Amino acid sequence: MQPILDISDLRKSYGDGFEALKGINLQIEAGEIIALLGPNGAGKTTLISTICGITTATSGAVTVGGHDTIRDYRAARAMIGLVPQEINLEPFEKVINTVRFSRGLFGKSPDEAALERILRQLSLWDKRDSQIRALSGGMKRRVLIAKALSHEPRLLFLDEPTAGVDVELRKDMWEIVSALKEDGVTIVLTTHYIEEAEAIADRIGVIAKGELLLVEDKASLMARMGQKQLDVQLSAPLEAIPPLLAKYNLTLCDDNQTLTYSYDTRAERTGITKLLSDVSAAGLVLRDVLTRQSSLEDIFVGLVHEEKEPS
Repeated sequence: MQPILDISDLRKSYGDGFEALKGINLQIEAGEIIALLGPNGAGKTTLISTICGITTATSGAVTVGGHDTIRDYRAARAMIGLVPQEINLEPFEKVINTVRFSRGLFGKSPDEAALERILRQLSLWDKRDSQIRALSGGMKRRVLIAKALSHEPRLLFLDEPTAGVDVELRKDMWEIVSALKEDGVTIVLTTHYIEEAEAIADRIGVIAKGELLLVEDKASLMARMGQKQLDVQLSAPLEAIPPLLAKYNLTLCDDNQTLTYSYDTRAERTGITKLLSDVSAAGLVLRDVLTRQSSLEDIFVGLVHEEKEPS
């Protein structure tokens, strides 16, 4: 099956020689949610802007639903909805008119039932006759999503959709995104919130300095790159790690009473049984043992750190 979005060797350079995008290759299947993670200036917004036709690529090709975004831009653009970072709405216009106008811009015939469905899905129906200026920041972001969905696109870009939104509204947004996926909408979101990607994405992409470092299924990424830590809590503090335990590369935590051991979950043997035996042989008394999985944030920070290190 043809991917709904196919990006091939996409590059964007500016007159001063700065390369914002360095040969991006990415394929996205219909109906999936992909999260692009990256620090400020990584190229996330430039990538979205180029796909949506806001920025012109230096070279490379992008197709949406099989339509080239340059040669067949009208058909490609009709399949795309974009929710930008910045809230830029007419403050004195009513919600329903704002969404109705956006639908008309794409040449769609009037369909009040479709608009009602979108507004109800976003919990905006009761606000349909309210002026934009009377809405909270979270509700304004919902209006941006409604505008982007007004022409019934199949590919939705959310550029930092929950920036500046409180935790409760952020979780509401996650539910909205999940509902859109159930309706068959493909979603690409950029975010600074690691937990956002971890909560709703099917695949994770990491971008830094204009390069796509990886794109991988979230679960397999965690399994492949995430490590587990074993925290061995002792009944009494230590001044130093005993020589008998030196081979385990343990870390003595700030409380001087917890030893942390990192291990690979994919290895045939984790070494935990031998470690605990040697802890006892060293004369240490256990108080508790805890395990924890490396988070997506740990993985992300590690990847970006590797990218920054000189070769």
